[in-house]
Amino acid sequence: MPTQYLRIFQQPRSAILLILGFASGLPLALTSGTLQAWMTVEGIDLKTIGFFSLVGQAYVFKFLWSPVMDRYTPPFLGRRRGWLVITQVFLVLGIAAMGFLDPESQLRWMAALAVLIAFCSASQDIVFDAWKTDVLPADERGTGAAISVLGYRLAMLVSGGLALWLADKWLGWHAMYWLMAALLVPCIIATLLAPEPLDAIPVPRSLEQAVLHPLKDFFGRNNAWLILLLIVLYKLGDAFAMSLTTTFLIRGVGFDAGDVGLVNKTLGLFATIVGALLGGVLMQRLTLFRALLIFGILQGASNAGYWLLSVTDKHIYTMGAAVFFENLCGGMGTSAFVALLMSLCNKSFSATQFALLSALSAVGRVYVGPLAGWFVELYNWPTFYLFSIFAALPGIALLLVCKKTLEHTQQTEQFLPREFFPVAYAVALKALLLGCLVLLCGLALLGFQAYGYLVFLPGAHITEWGAILMATGLCGGAILDAMALRKSALI
Repeated sequence: MPTQYLRIFQQPRSAILLILGFASGLPLALTSGTLQAWMTVEGIDLKTIGFFSLVGQAYVFKFLWSPVMDRYTPPFLGRRRGWLVITQVFLVLGIAAMGFLDPESQLRWMAALAVLIAFCSASQDIVFDAWKTDVLPADERGTGAAISVLGYRLAMLVSGGLALWLADKWLGWHAMYWLMAALLVPCIIATLLAPEPLDAIPVPRSLEQAVLHPLKDFFGRNNAWLILLLIVLYKLGDAFAMSLTTTFLIRGVGFDAGDVGLVNKTLGLFATIVGALLGGVLMQRLTLFRALLIFGILQGASNAGYWLLSVTDKHIYTMGAAVFFENLCGGMGTSAFVALLMSLCNKSFSATQFALLSALSAVGRVYVGPLAGWFVELYNWPTFYLFSIFAALPGIALLLVCKKTLEHTQQTEQFLPREFFPVAYAVALKALLLGCLVLLCGLALLGFQAYGYLVFLPGAHITEWGAILMATGLCGGAILDAMALRKSALI
């Protein structure tokens, strides 16, 4: 491979991207899988453990407070680095404090700390994503995304599998959390060494401007709703394939849990990292549209490996090949997808817009699980994985529809304005925002119900209504975009 495509990996900015990506991924497992393992070992009941999973909603709704980080600048280090240091210091303190607690006797304090850590981690993600968007030029976004994904995945390995092993064999749970907190200290140093984005980027002058202008800016663009639908659907086929992989390999094919853990987790993680780095290098030679198209097709085609595994005799090498190819293509797709999100952000509101777009991108990954389980029960594993291949096609079709818009944005870093149906678009936007609010209220009610404070309020139904409202607004806006495209073609 030509050396000019590898030089970016040798730049000081690449080391900072790697370390800050590590800082972004480290807290995630410490409030989810690793914390659940500690509570399970200590004999905490399943209802309480399940309630703790709600702290992860901070990552879904982080766009709600992202305007604050666009509007206000800390009195030191600038708008991006200042917020990064603040969130990282609180993460160090919160994770270290977790090591002083005992799940059996101090569960409420542990819940409060888990919420604080998840909130600070989601806030760090907001600022890190904005910093990447502001600092990286268009031709380096794919590679920058790949390097940050590498750091993120390594951190998840450290705070997940390695942390469990250290807690079980060497350090115990308390010292392990102290060690994880100490690992964030070099990340603070990397933040201090990172460059601050240029002062020429306009900053919102009020909180109202920071909240409303990012929405007006984005939804005033041509094809904005189709692009939102593209963000939801682009990795849908990949999300289907990954949602039940472990269950499929153990129950559907019959592999031992140890073999599945070794191949699916270890080899899969390695393949994802290789795919992300390979995707970042290839994106230096491809346009963003072509990279998204090629990697999207590969993402869908890679699910055929699991389909083949479901219709052939069990063999460890077949499993290894299927897992490696699927995660390799998924990693390539992730690099291009993150670069797409960065290209869609106005640098004046990059924190808010990236947080909103990344939250929408999580919709398919979060909510596809129940549908996947129902599908397998109704049909079978071969049909499910065959369907997952076709589930990638709507995203590819939307990508082709949005080709002109994406190419214009990458070439000019400007956005085509919208021209038609202003009233109908306003109704669709209100439906989307109302759906987000109803969904958030439903999740809050579910949390109160889990603790027994509320009995009769239908939290689950309110959540469903919110999801339906969001889907109605999104689909309505996409239909308006399609009508606007047709109308503009006729003029």
